[in-house]
Amino acid sequence: MLNALSWFFTNLGMGFYNLVYALTHPQLWLDWSNKEALIRFIYYGASIELFFVIFDIVLVLTIIGIIWPRFMWGMTRGLEGFANTVGRVAAWVGLLMVLQQVMIVFLQSIFRLGVLTIAPFGFGFSQSVGWFSEELKLYNAMIIALCVTYTFVQGGHVRVDLVYAVVKFRTKKVIDMFGSLFFMIPAAVLTWVYAWFFLWRSLITPKVSASDKLELMLRKAKIVKWNVETIGFSPSGFNGYFLFKILMCAFTAMVLIHAIAFFYRSLLEFREGEESADKYLDKDTLGAGEEAYEGTH
Repeated sequence: MLNALSWFFTNLGMGFYNLVYALTHPQLWLDWSNKEALIRFIYYGASIELFFVIFDIVLVLTIIGIIWPRFMWGMTRGLEGFANTVGRVAAWVGLLMVLQQVMIVFLQSIFRLGVLTIAPFGFGFSQSVGWFSEELKLYNAMIIALCVTYTFVQGGHVRVDLVYAVVKFRTKKVIDMFGSLFFMIPAAVLTWVYAWFFLWRSLITPKVSASDKLELMLRKAKIVKWNVETIGFSPSGFNGYFLFKILMCAFTAMVLIHAIAFFYRSLLEFREGEESADKYLDKDTLGAGEEAYEGTH
């Protein structure tokens, strides 16, 4: 127990040091012309050191927010605004997906074309119609990964409710805080660790993994080279599957960020009572028609 506490508080203190050191020595992890800097970026991108840097930042901001609730409301609105903005922009990919599917149907069924060339501004891009057909999976993944927290803010996720609906308001907020701290954040952190290295295993060689130590990875730096995988499921199909791995990291990061925002909102609503429910919440509506519909039910 004492060893665990010592480990925790040591890393807690080192988090502030590591943050300052990283900001004052950016060339050690951002200068990717140096292969060792690239390796450090990969290693620290899913490391205990990064976890405690983020933990320290969130801890300081939370303490300030507890002392000055207006500051915490500002952080909540900012994080929810970020989720809403990303989701509202990414939602337009759905329209692109529909238009591209219509184009594919016309090209294959009516014009019997096998290859499509797009050449805006004199730059040519030719791929088979099958490639564009498989690319629709990427659009679908973008909507899921980038709209997940937007949907959460809008209250669009399905709840499996056993006790939540019948308990008091402040009890609901306690459940929400518990869920964000012990379900959303741990799941996001664990997923990030594996998604991060899963991504880089498709971008560089030799392969890296979550179990590699920094010393071992730095020894690999001498032979590291870019090796972006472009293998598709079919010979002429979509071959940019590393983009899905980037979306996995984006999805995980957005869930982690919104878990913090959800905890802040739940804490503030717990402190201020039922009159603060959905305070400052930016929810989309369908306009006057929706309001009239809700008024009749």
